[in-house]
Amino acid sequence: MPFDPVQSLSRVRHEFGEHGGVNMSIEASTTYTVMDAGIMPEIFQGRMGPDSGGCFLYGRHFNPTVYVLGRYLAAIEGTETGYATSSGISAISCAIMQLCGPGDEIVASNAIYGGTFALLKEYLPLKAGIKVKFVDVSDPDAVKRAVTEKTKVVYTESISNPTMVVADIPKLAQIAHDSGAKLIVDNTFSPMLMSPAQHGADIVVHSLTKFIGGCSDIIAGAVCSSKEFITELMDLHTGSIMLLGPTMDPRVAFDLSLRLPHLGLRMKEHSRRAQVFCERLESRGIDVSYPGLASHPQHSLLQTLVNDGFGYGGLFAIDLGSKERAFEFMNDLQQNEGFGFLAVSLGYFDTLMSCSASSTSSELSDEDLHDAGIRPGLVRISLGYTGTLEDRWAQFERALRRVEMID
Repeated sequence: MPFDPVQSLSRVRHEFGEHGGVNMSIEASTTYTVMDAGIMPEIFQGRMGPDSGGCFLYGRHFNPTVYVLGRYLAAIEGTETGYATSSGISAISCAIMQLCGPGDEIVASNAIYGGTFALLKEYLPLKAGIKVKFVDVSDPDAVKRAVTEKTKVVYTESISNPTMVVADIPKLAQIAHDSGAKLIVDNTFSPMLMSPAQHGADIVVHSLTKFIGGCSDIIAGAVCSSKEFITELMDLHTGSIMLLGPTMDPRVAFDLSLRLPHLGLRMKEHSRRAQVFCERLESRGIDVSYPGLASHPQHSLLQTLVNDGFGYGGLFAIDLGSKERAFEFMNDLQQNEGFGFLAVSLGYFDTLMSCSASSTSSELSDEDLHDAGIRPGLVRISLGYTGTLEDRWAQFERALRRVEMID
């Protein structure tokens, strides 16, 4: 039976406020009372906790409000459980650090968010002695060749930032598992659309800052996985979340919990508009990358991975041919047409535009940009749902005409 993230979420959203409110309560305490002195050593040794005895200890360990948000996110992803952190990059960092140590190896996609690329290429080798190999994840044979007995993690994005390459998650999972490694998938681009754990991913990470938050007002992240792995992350002696400390404020967790029930509706509208835009762009001869197009190299693959009814996402990329023309185009859309904003990030209710090679992928060298297929004139569009579709298309079309991309 196909996985339905909306139904899965609805089955767990029955957390009542302590006074009977329809929303869960905000538990703002930093520390928690135990009813007997003998309980505290049990908590410190990991024998008691939220899932075993209902015991909480300290806000950097487990917080009840953040804990419930993690359960909601796990329901969307179809994992046993999850936990939220203070940022997307902290979720990624903690998951990787929990699995890897000095001398271990990671095989990673060469087309990923610039901050993640910097973490993997520069920070982890320098600070932790972890070796990282970057490969084209659309080539399973290349991934398989890169994996060795030292590989602990295969890392990819479900849909790559910003080139829209779709990862073959079942094949990557098989390659990882055959060598004893774990597959980590960043599903930030496609919440609701895809559920990587249903296709073999061991760990799913998110920047909740993007589509899940939806308003560009909260920085947050999440790790969704097995109960065993989340427990490891929160271990008082060796847990990466517990000891590195990317704690989410319970007020933020409460805010995010209220946005999940309409996440599916938002994703559907982002996808609907992006599909129309990209079909029209392709018909006008524009070099557009969107996995919802039949011409996309991994369109058929994506059809086997997506959950029914949510479309193919709200992000696409167009190549304007040069950085100068890309800048002119984006400036025109923002200053003259009032079409969205020239800003990094994505998943906002209004459109956000950026020239990736000069912004969110600027951590990559020229060689790395070339290998990842990120050209100087590539503009990433996170298409919003404000205004009518036809009015927004008319603005976009006029800007294309002014930079002489269409007649």
